[in-house]
Amino acid sequence: MEISMPPPQIYVEKTLAIIKPDIVDKEEEIRDTILRSGFTIVQRRKLHLSPEQCSNFYVEQYGKMFFPNLTAYMSSGPLVAMILARHKAISYWLELLGPNNSLVAKETHPDSLRAIYGTDDLRNALHGSSDFAAAEREIRFMFPEVIVEPIPIGQAAKDYLNLYVMPTLLEGLTELCKQKPADPLIWLADW
Repeated sequence: MEISMPPPQIYVEKTLAIIKPDIVDKEEEIRDTILRSGFTIVQRRKLHLSPEQCSNFYVEQYGKMFFPNLTAYMSSGPLVAMILARHKAISYWLELLGPNNSLVAKETHPDSLRAIYGTDDLRNALHGSSDFAAAEREIRFMFPEVIVEPIPIGQAAKDYLNLYVMPTLLEGLTELCKQKPADPLIWLADW
């Protein structure tokens, strides 16, 4: 009796990294450190969040004393959001960041990014997702059209297809029927 094993799954973990508004000018230095640490930057975008968007992003912190200051700080200027990928990306990124409080980081982890670039416990320079669920939610928040592995199945897959794939496919196939090219497959691929 032979037991067939499923093919091995290659899975690279992803996490969200944010360079906060007060150190956006240090992006190149930080990017070099990220790349030297074995991460791949899958996507990057620079954006300026409104206080409302910051409130939605940090919804889990709602009700805490520092919440108003956090949303004001994060909406005070542009920030850089990046999807980082590598084996065990979440834990390696958190290790590279160091403790949340930059003052503690300066004492206990002087080589960490927060020790180098942060100024206090609020202005700690960088953000990292705390766990897989947070990484997935935060990546979807900052990059709404990205597919986060594992690839969705069931209702999540149907929702993704209906929202992003079907409208484009319908438009492409409609245009294909109007054009009636000699090689429809090549035409659709180029379209």
